[in-house]
Amino acid sequence: MSLKKIMVCLDGSKNSMKGLKEAIKLVKQTNTTILGIHCVTKFGIFTAVHTPKIPQKKWPKDARKIIVYAKKQAEKSKIDFEGVVLAGHTAGYDLVTFANNPTNRIDQIVIGTRGMGFPRELFFGSTSHFILHKAKAPVTIVK
Repeated sequence: MSLKKIMVCLDGSKNSMKGLKEAIKLVKQTNTTILGIHCVTKFGIFTAVHTPKIPQKKWPKDARKIIVYAKKQAEKSKIDFEGVVLAGHTAGYDLVTFANNPTNRIDQIVIGTRGMGFPRELFFGSTSHFILHKAKAPVTIVK
């Protein structure tokens, strides 16, 4: 299988940046494009139905900072990078909806995990766990 597009889930955390570093290592071996995705989860229930992309000029300041940093890291390694910010309701659902949409052509998903532990995961869920079980593309979880 030839990889063409790797989706990297970016929330600005230290572990999401570890995921980005691992994706960059993988891309160097496969001549692939990285698609950096950030979800802004402050939107209403309607966005959970179709998860729209936010136009770049309307990205929130924190989302722009995350995507710009990730793009610079990819450019240092001479890797093609595209940033996308989604207006969503819950990150796991939004990321899976985007990745499973055939028009986006996602071949691999890379996500960092914070490892919150059993009590928090029981009540709040785990985005990486959700993506692992619901995404159609192969998932690499980086800890």
